[in-house]
Parts: sequence; structure tokens; C-alpha cells
Amino acid sequence: MPKLAKPLTDTQVKNAKPKDKTYTLADGGGMYLEVAPTGSRIWRMSYRQPDGKNTRLTFGAYPEVSLLDARKKRMDAKELKAKGIDPAQTRRVEKAVKAIAAANTFQAVAYEWHANRLETWQPRTASNVLHRLEKDVFPLIGKYPISDIKAPIMLDVLRQIEKRGALDMAKRQGQVCSQIFRFAIASGKADIDPVPSLRGALKATAKGHHAAITPDELPEFICAFEKIEGRMFVPTKVMFRLMMMTFVRTSELTETPWSEIDLENESWVIDWHRMKMGKKKINPRKVNHHVFLPRQGWELLRELHSITGNNKYLFPNQRDHEKPATNFGILAALKRMGYSGKMTGHGFRSLAMGVIKERLGYRHEVVDRQLSHASGDAYGEAYDRALFLDERKVMMQEYADYLETVVSSKVIAGKFGRAA
Repeated sequence: MPKLAKPLTDTQVKNAKPKDKTYTLADGGGMYLEVAPTGSRIWRMSYRQPDGKNTRLTFGAYPEVSLLDARKKRMDAKELKAKGIDPAQTRRVEKAVKAIAAANTFQAVAYEWHANRLETWQPRTASNVLHRLEKDVFPLIGKYPISDIKAPIMLDVLRQIEKRGALDMAKRQGQVCSQIFRFAIASGKADIDPVPSLRGALKATAKGHHAAITPDELPEFICAFEKIEGRMFVPTKVMFRLMMMTFVRTSELTETPWSEIDLENESWVIDWHRMKMGKKKINPRKVNHHVFLPRQGWELLRELHSITGNNKYLFPNQRDHEKPATNFGILAALKRMGYSGKMTGHGFRSLAMGVIKERLGYRHEVVDRQLSHASGDAYGEAYDRALFLDERKVMMQEYADYLETVVSSKVIAGKFGRAA
């Protein structure tokens, strides 16, 4: 009859010192502590399979795995054996499952999803989507296996975004994450999308239009701008003024390449790919947009060309001139003017429509075409392009002149349309 091993004590395990050769300290039940000459101390367990083959399990290194922890692992292994289950095979399966889960982290699947969507996005959109994930989501759940991310974890991620006051961003990030989960489900890497179950748990975003001042508030608005423009970089001043004169979409202005500008013939035509409908891949007629800069606008562009004309973009990014600037300059100016929350980049479009229709008397459809709103009618759009071009050109000059009149009427030094 084999001699039963006397259980080890914590002191024996702690004081086990390395020798010239590897030796073991038995704890009973097939478990022992293996002490190597290098000083490593590993918990192992030997047992015999039904076919008589000896098999060894490894429970981990001491002191990371304590004597108590090792004994629990031994007990678990013996329970599996009693049920006719091979503990070693179970361990191999568990390791394989963990390896698959580790390879299918949320971040890994998100990158795969992003690569799969690249052909459907404009480069700027692809970059923004990835940037927001890397900033808001990956630091919190990027390393988690995507199959382990349930609703409470996802809710915490979106609430961290909400805490910044970015309610709309939290909503959009939820939508992006939902797409990633659905991609994971389709590829067999996840079973559920937890985002839909969060409906009602997040703060509701306020519905309504982008903040914009009214035509009556325009004089004070321009006055506030001229008080700060002396401390602004020329490109930022030009960007702000052009935003007011042309009321194109913010990204359409900040991402404008000099290749779209013809200073000699005073022509600016935005390529249809850069327009809102083009970015959404729903511009079947591929209609370019004529901006029709007024005289004051061309003066500004000539001044700007002397500064950034050697770059790809009118407004190059300060850190990387191969990339366009963002709308930060406009938002920062609005904040310094005291109009944060009262006016936005998109608000210039609402303001212009109000002035041109109410004060200058132009028809809605003419203003609408200058705003590059789709008519929704194939014949109507062809009619717009054929008839409104000359009228829109005159309208844009009248609007710029109106801005000067507003400034003059308030006895504000200088005229808004002149370059600083």
C-alpha cells in the first residue's frame, strides 16, 4: 500500500529553496510543488487515465497560486475525473476557447468591421469613425472579448461619453457599436447585440434645429466678431468670413482644395464627391455645386492664397499640412464672441436663408439650390441648374453687400467684406 503524503504547510511551501536538481514536495492526492534550480515553484498534479497512461496537470506558479488555490484546483480536477471527464482535455478545450476569445476582442472585430466598410465611406468619414472609437470606446472595452460584452458594460461606456455632455455623440457611438456587434454576430464571433436593449437607459438628446441667430441679431453678431478678429490668424478670419458669405456646409469649406478654386476666372465649383449626397453615395446625377463667391469673397481668397496657396487645401491642418483643418477655428471664435450654444457652423445656413428670403425677397427655391439642397425631383433639379445659376450669382453679391450695409448702419469700424 502506497505511503500517504502528509499535507504541506504554508511555511514549508514558502521556505522551499532551489537545489542543484529539480525536486518535489508532495501535498497528497497526486498534487505536488515542483521546485526548479532556477527558483521557480510550480503546482502540478499527476493522475492515471483509464488506459493506464500517466497525465500531468499544471495549476500555476507559487506564490501567484497559493496552497489553498492549488488544492481547490485539485478538487475540481478530481470531481471531473469522478464524472468520467478527463481534466487535461477539459483544460485544452478551455485554453482553445480563451485563445479564440482573446483573438476576437471588441477592438479586433471593430478594426475588421472598419476595413470591411472602407469602400463605402469617404476617407474623412473613415478616419473620423476610427478616431472616435479609439478615443471613446477602445480604452474601456477594446481588450474585452466581444462575446463577453453585455448590456451593463455597454451602458457604462456610453454613459462615460454622456458625462462630457456629449449626448448626441453617445447616441452616435451606440449606433456604431451596434453595427460592430451585428458584424460580429454575422461572422460567428458574438451571439447578441446589447445596444438595442439600452433604449430608454440613455439621456435623450434635445430635438430641434442647429443653433442659429436671427436676422435681427446679425448686427450685434458681426460687431462681436470684429472685436476679436484682430487676435485671430488670417486663415481663421478668412474661414469665418467665407462661412458667413457663402453659407456652405462647414466640412465643404474646411476641406476645400485649391484645385477647386479658379482665381483668374473667379470660379469655385465643389466636386460632387465632397457634397453631402456624394458622401452618402446617393447622388446618382453626380451634380457639382457652384458656390458663386461675391466680390468680397474673391478678395479674401486672393489674400489667403498668398499664405496657403502652396498647400493642397485652403485651410491646411496646422499639424499636418497634407490634411485639411477642422471647424475648431469657427467654434472657438463663436465661443470667444459669447455665442457658444447660440450659433453653430450650420447656423450660418439658417441665418442666410432668413436674410435672403425676408430682407432681400428671393424665392425659396433659389436659396434652396444655393444651399445645395436636393430638389427631390429629377426634372426639377435639371430646371434648377439651367435657370438659377445667374440668379444665384446676383443673389450672393446682394447678400454680401447686405452684410456690409448692416455693419455700416451700426457704425462698426471697417467693412465685414474687406480682408483684415
